[in-house]
Amino acid sequence: MPFRAPVQDYEFIFNHVVGYDTVPETNRFSEAGGDMVSAILQEAGKMCDDIIAPLQRNGDLTPAFLENGVVRTSPGFSDGWQAIAEGGWIGMNGDPEYGGMGLPIALASCVNDMMSAACLSLQLAPLMSQGQIEALEHHASDALKELYIPKLASGEWSGTMNLTEPQAGSDVGALRSKAEPNGDGTYAVSGQKIYISWGDNDFTQNVCHLVLARLPDGVPGTKGISLFLVPKRIPDENGEAGVANSLRVVSLEHKMGLHGSPTCVMEYDNATGWLVGEPHNGMAAMFTMMNNARLGVGCQGIGAAEGAYQHALAFANDRKQGRTPVGDGTGTILDHADVRRMLATMKADIFAARSIALACAVAIDMQTATGDVEWKARAALLTPIAKAFGTDVGLDVAQMGVQVHGGMGFVEETGAAQYVRDVRVTSIYEGTNGIQAMDLVGRKMMDGGEEAGRLLDEIEAAAEAARDVLPDLANSVWEATESLREATDWLVEQKDMNQRFAGAVAYLRAFARVLGAHYHLSAAMADQGGRREALARFYTQRLLPEHAGLLAQAQQGAEGLYALSADDLAA
Repeated sequence: MPFRAPVQDYEFIFNHVVGYDTVPETNRFSEAGGDMVSAILQEAGKMCDDIIAPLQRNGDLTPAFLENGVVRTSPGFSDGWQAIAEGGWIGMNGDPEYGGMGLPIALASCVNDMMSAACLSLQLAPLMSQGQIEALEHHASDALKELYIPKLASGEWSGTMNLTEPQAGSDVGALRSKAEPNGDGTYAVSGQKIYISWGDNDFTQNVCHLVLARLPDGVPGTKGISLFLVPKRIPDENGEAGVANSLRVVSLEHKMGLHGSPTCVMEYDNATGWLVGEPHNGMAAMFTMMNNARLGVGCQGIGAAEGAYQHALAFANDRKQGRTPVGDGTGTILDHADVRRMLATMKADIFAARSIALACAVAIDMQTATGDVEWKARAALLTPIAKAFGTDVGLDVAQMGVQVHGGMGFVEETGAAQYVRDVRVTSIYEGTNGIQAMDLVGRKMMDGGEEAGRLLDEIEAAAEAARDVLPDLANSVWEATESLREATDWLVEQKDMNQRFAGAVAYLRAFARVLGAHYHLSAAMADQGGRREALARFYTQRLLPEHAGLLAQAQQGAEGLYALSADDLAA
């Protein structure tokens, strides 16, 4: 089916919902105003519609494979990468000094969202490079920056991140990879890494791996880990990809989805690498990349939801089944109440998740442009919510898309199931959504809930301002925010972190529900009597009430979880 990038949604959210207008008011992003934003979104949308979206099924039906140690990519993916690279989309928010466009991450997030909707398997490749560029900008030596970043930004070379090992998943500190000094400023890196997205390809001249490993004097745990840049081919004296390094792709993982994206098992055997950042400080550098990736993965989930929604809507508009209950309706299943409920839920949740992600991106841009600690705190608070809720919505919407198709959704030829299989991993990688929730109630509440309280104050102020115009919606948002504030106070009072962790997932989702209602209210205020208000009413009346049950769960503590012993669970 034809895909159309939701450019109007991005522009509406920027103009009326997340306060993007503050971004071009800064010196750093002064040129990223209205006309430029529209031009960039339109151009990226055209590329996604015409070039990237047609690759969606190719990647699923003709997966990447390993041939004589080289990954062969799905048909058309090389052309798709070339279009992304030539458009400058990889280095959108990179430093212009190194070939980037210097644009706000809010704009880059929109482009990542629409590319994910068009073809998530391919979009993973530029996302990896974007994260590596940011890590190098913040932590690498000038020599490494000058050599690697321009080639990553141009798409001549691509980047990866290597954290996970068979025995070290979320517990990164358990890694066994090691690095020995060579005596010439380089290091010999050895070890095996798994789950390496786009660990190799056949369309870039070089693949640059960021690898976590331990130096001989590195202490156990995460505090002894260093970060190394290990290229597939060692650059020659002219800075071009030269001789092969001592690394290889052992195998490709056989995944439930994302078949067009090769996920590699990588082996490093005294491979030549360069230290990035200070010795034993690799996690700080890697977290720079991971934080970028967490927002990016949230946008992947939202994009996948968009693709699944458009797929389901097209089917519903065409499929005739049973007697329609609406006399002057479409004559298709779109007239049936439950189908209409599913499609409205899909659309309302996509808008909520997208607004949360773009609000997070705006906060990151404002932090970058101003250095203001309050913007830094806002970005930190919103990042786990954007990642977890964005990917949860991706899976929820994809599954509803199959349901809209009915029996046809269970048949692979319709393409509906691919969205479910592809998006499923997004709630797992870059920190599972459970880890995101624990981060929210733990690290992000170390300020005693101050930043959360400041955000809740803003939501209530906006609801107060809307009471004279849309009193029913405004009152619902205000009351839900007060309930969230009470639950936040309860969490902060719990000094035993396990008491917080036991309800963390429910708390994060409740927070997202309230944020979503806040952004829907802003949309309704900007489009009174229009479709945005109608969608806001649907969300506020039918989806927002979920927050009450979630907050009740969040405040139950850990005792009930451990009332069942391991033996009880096994019985």
